[in-house]
Amino acid sequence: MTLADSDRELVVEELGREPTPAEAALFENLWSEHCAYRSSRPLLAAFDSEGEQVVVGPGDDAAVVALPDEAGETYVTMGIESHNHPSYVDPFDGAATGVGGIVRDTLSMGAYPIALADSLYFGEFDREHSRYLFEGVVEGISHYGNCIGVPTVAGSVAFHDDYEGNPLVNVACIGLIDDPARLVTAEATEPGNKLVLVGNATGRDGLGGASFASEDLSEDAETEDRPAVQVGDPYTEKLLIEANEQLLDEGLVEAARDLGAAGLGGATSEMVAKGGLGARIELDRVYQREPNMTPLEILLSESQERMCYEVAPENTDRVAEIAERYDLGCSVIGEVTEGNYVCTFADEASGDERRGRETIVDVDAEFLGDGAPMNDLDAVEPDQPERDLPDADLATAFEAVVSNPNTASKRWVYRQYDHEVGVRTARRPGDDAAVLAIREATASADESSDSADRSSDGTGTGIGLAFSAGADPNWTDAAPSEGARAVALENATNVATKGATPHAAVDCLNGGNPEKPEVYGGFAAIVDGLADMCADLETPVVGGNVSLYNDSPSGPIPPTPTLAVIGIKEGDDSPPLSLSGEGDLVVVGDLPLAGLEPALLGGSEYLAQFGGEDRFPALPTSPREFVETLAAVADDETTLAAHDVSHGGLAVSLAEMVTDDAGARVDLSGSADPAGALFHEQPGRVVVETTDPDGVRAAFDGVAPVVHLGSADDSGRLSLTVGGTTLAHDAGTIEAFRATIEDELE
Repeated sequence: MTLADSDRELVVEELGREPTPAEAALFENLWSEHCAYRSSRPLLAAFDSEGEQVVVGPGDDAAVVALPDEAGETYVTMGIESHNHPSYVDPFDGAATGVGGIVRDTLSMGAYPIALADSLYFGEFDREHSRYLFEGVVEGISHYGNCIGVPTVAGSVAFHDDYEGNPLVNVACIGLIDDPARLVTAEATEPGNKLVLVGNATGRDGLGGASFASEDLSEDAETEDRPAVQVGDPYTEKLLIEANEQLLDEGLVEAARDLGAAGLGGATSEMVAKGGLGARIELDRVYQREPNMTPLEILLSESQERMCYEVAPENTDRVAEIAERYDLGCSVIGEVTEGNYVCTFADEASGDERRGRETIVDVDAEFLGDGAPMNDLDAVEPDQPERDLPDADLATAFEAVVSNPNTASKRWVYRQYDHEVGVRTARRPGDDAAVLAIREATASADESSDSADRSSDGTGTGIGLAFSAGADPNWTDAAPSEGARAVALENATNVATKGATPHAAVDCLNGGNPEKPEVYGGFAAIVDGLADMCADLETPVVGGNVSLYNDSPSGPIPPTPTLAVIGIKEGDDSPPLSLSGEGDLVVVGDLPLAGLEPALLGGSEYLAQFGGEDRFPALPTSPREFVETLAAVADDETTLAAHDVSHGGLAVSLAEMVTDDAGARVDLSGSADPAGALFHEQPGRVVVETTDPDGVRAAFDGVAPVVHLGSADDSGRLSLTVGGTTLAHDAGTIEAFRATIEDELE
């Protein structure tokens, strides 16, 4: 690890001396792109993070939003993070520790984790290395999430050639705080309070993880960078979840921080910096897994399943008792002060501890945490493509698009996840959005340490929480700003199809090497596009994560703005994606079918399969009104099914809705552009099966066009007439098209 010369000059000027080796390493990690957002922070002001529901916004381990009054004083936490480089080097441990980290971010706010969403991006599915990474990542997520008992209920999977050398693993978590008094933050509060480390022992895994995440991947990353990848232990994390509950219930925590990037040094310095305070830490008091660890290794180790708590002096013995009860390590490693951030170390070989105690770090905590200068980078705006469309046979195109791994069923993935633990999941994975039942906990303080009490028991609040997460790299590769706007609208549409209105969002902004002007231009464009659409949707972006330098010898990734959105509704009932076979079919918001716009195919799976270029399609002009109206229609008893139209276009959405017991007859013969009608991917559309099509039309009058498609029936077949051709497939054939992933991997 090496501190850049320009940064070293600033540090020397501030300290009035050369930094010690430990100080230099600490500055390098905390001033890295991964921690300091040096290239992205100037752009993030574009996001609106305010709203009456926002309790804690960006800057803490997770955001906190309040639920509506009918839920009582109930808060939901939202967090998202990336574990991209580690998942390339070691897909199992890299993905697993991504889950563990975002869960601990949730714990540190005083919340109980209730659901996870994983958005995953890999190289082309037909490549052996891509499938190796894919299988390893899914196994890691499944193992860790299932072991800790937090359900994975939502997410996405995308395959794109430009992720071959650098996959993305973005993990979101939502938690529940059923009593505002349990809310804690990462801001240290009082000089004299103790800093207590609880959890796993500290080892040498994950050293330099923050700086590793701030560099392009090299050709030898899988071997050379293996020490920077953490190793997870979900069983210890489960114990930590329960211990954290008891610490909160007994009011023993003044502030808390997960040990993530830059390990102990990052967590403790950030805690005291937030409070405008300092700390004195004795590194030799940290309980260690391996012998003879150096002070620098102890300071920067990113060993997992560790939390740092600020605790009043009189409560440290009780914290130690609770840690022992759960078979967790516990050390009082220092205290909060009014001075600098100071770390010392006593070498046992010196005999006299005080005589042998060495000061290895002595810096101002705020300078360490916030002193990194921002980068002033050149940006080149992406070019707009010319129109160049393929001439493909409709029947061939239908089969190719429906069976592509990007649009095929992801059952192979989510069936490996326990999505029902906690018995909150009212709408399971595989639909547009998951829906969770929010219940008030009824456990007493003595009982709440049992996860079953906190996660399952309770009385209904009358609130359902819809949860959607993902992005589409085809969209943002074709048109970064417009594609990012579409990503936000699609996630909002997903929760609206379940009858929910968007309440808040968090984002994970992934890009390549920002020092390349064209890459930084694309990244800046996705920030602007995402911020603009979230503002139009009146949905605050309350937190997030930035991951840059996702670049490798094979090139940069597409700019990828993963968005995780929660929506609120009354009750937890929602219309399914699948047809009932008893209603009429309409599509809402399809501008080309309504004759209002040409069918543009930019960013579509159709072009990805058959070649060509096109501009990105137009989006609705009143997205918030569209989403609110859709949520109301989806919640109406006349709505039998509702499904977002996006990836793969109308062809894929209709194919997904057909079951063995319910089919559809759809007539698009009036369209002058058959391929456009079937495969354009304009977001902000939804297919609705309804017994009252006139009511749907009236609800959307002046908001979005409503076009009659046909009717559902009990045939178990999709009959699709377009451009003089009738495509007819039974549910079994469509199922075979959509089983691409499981057929290849099982």
